[in-house]
Amino acid sequence: MSLEQRLKDVERRIADACARCGRDPGSVNVVAVTKYVSANTARLAVEAGMRHIGENRWPAAEEKWRLLEGKAVFHYIGSLQSRKVKDVVGKFDYIHSIDRLSLAEEIHKRAEALGIRVPCFLQANVSGEDSKHGLAPDEMSAFVGAVGKLKGIRPVGLMTMAQIADDAEATRPVFRGLRTLRDEINGLRLLDEPLTELSMGMSGDFEVAIEEGATWVRLGSVLVGHEEIEG
Repeated sequence: MSLEQRLKDVERRIADACARCGRDPGSVNVVAVTKYVSANTARLAVEAGMRHIGENRWPAAEEKWRLLEGKAVFHYIGSLQSRKVKDVVGKFDYIHSIDRLSLAEEIHKRAEALGIRVPCFLQANVSGEDSKHGLAPDEMSAFVGAVGKLKGIRPVGLMTMAQIADDAEATRPVFRGLRTLRDEINGLRLLDEPLTELSMGMSGDFEVAIEEGATWVRLGSVLVGHEEIEG
C-alpha cells in the first residue's frame, strides 16, 4: 500500500475502535514512528498527511529534523540519556520517555537555558517487565510531584509500553492500568494542571489502547513500514 493508503487504513481502524468505546476519533493523535525509514520516506509521510513524527535517537533523526523542521511536530519516543538532553531539548516538541528524576532535572535545566517549557510524558512500567523502562506504578505519584516543581517541564500525561503479545487483547490490562494510574494521580492534585494525555499503543495493539483511552498512539510498521537504512 502507498503511504496515503496506509494512513487511510489506520484512520479507519481508529474510527472503528472509537466507535466501539464511544469516543471521538479526533481525540486520538497518531505519531508516525519513522526511526526505521529514510528521511525521504519521512518527508513523503508528512506530505501524505502525517503531521507527527517519532524518533528515538538524535543522530538518526537529525537529517529528518533538518529536512522537516517547521513542517512536522517531532516526538522523542525512546529512552533518553542525560548526556543527550542537549541534542533533544529545543528540537523535539514532545518527550515521551521521562523515567527518572535526574533526567527530568537535566531537561528542565536545558529548557530554562533556552527559555522554553517542554511538554513531556512520564513513563510508567505498568507491565512490570524488567526489559521495560519506566517507574513502577506505586512510585509514580511521588515522581509526578517532584517533576511538577521543575518549571522547564510541562507534564502532559503518562506513557507506557505493553508486553509483546500474539493476541492484542492480552495488552488490555496494561493500558487500562495506565489510564487508572493517570486518574488516580489527577485525584491527588499534585500539579497545577491535570494530566490529560495517555501515550500508549503501537502497531500491534493500538486499537486496544484506544479502547482503553489512548490519546497518542505510536505507529511504525503499520503506517510507514520498515526499510533497510545504511548506518
